[in-house]
Amino acid sequence: MAERTTVRLPRALLERAKRKANAEGRTLTALIEEGLRIVVAEKKKVGKAPRTLPPVSKATGGPMPGIDLTSFSALQEIEDLEYIERMKRFK
Repeated sequence: MAERTTVRLPRALLERAKRKANAEGRTLTALIEEGLRIVVAEKKKVGKAPRTLPPVSKATGGPMPGIDLTSFSALQEIEDLEYIERMKRFK
């Protein structure tokens, strides 16, 4: 046995649904019922994607040979040289 219920819909959506049902020669109830069946039957598509971990470095760590960690200006110079090299690739 069919149940009766009240549904609140935006006016524009309701008008479009009525026109569609009329154009297809069926009732608004039949249109809504079909739509609900489709939505309820859908398998859940939304979900979390499989977790992908970033690659792990196999480096042993520590500074490169010849780098003085106690000198800020030496570190700044190395950064500047790396920046210049990166910019050369974009030319």
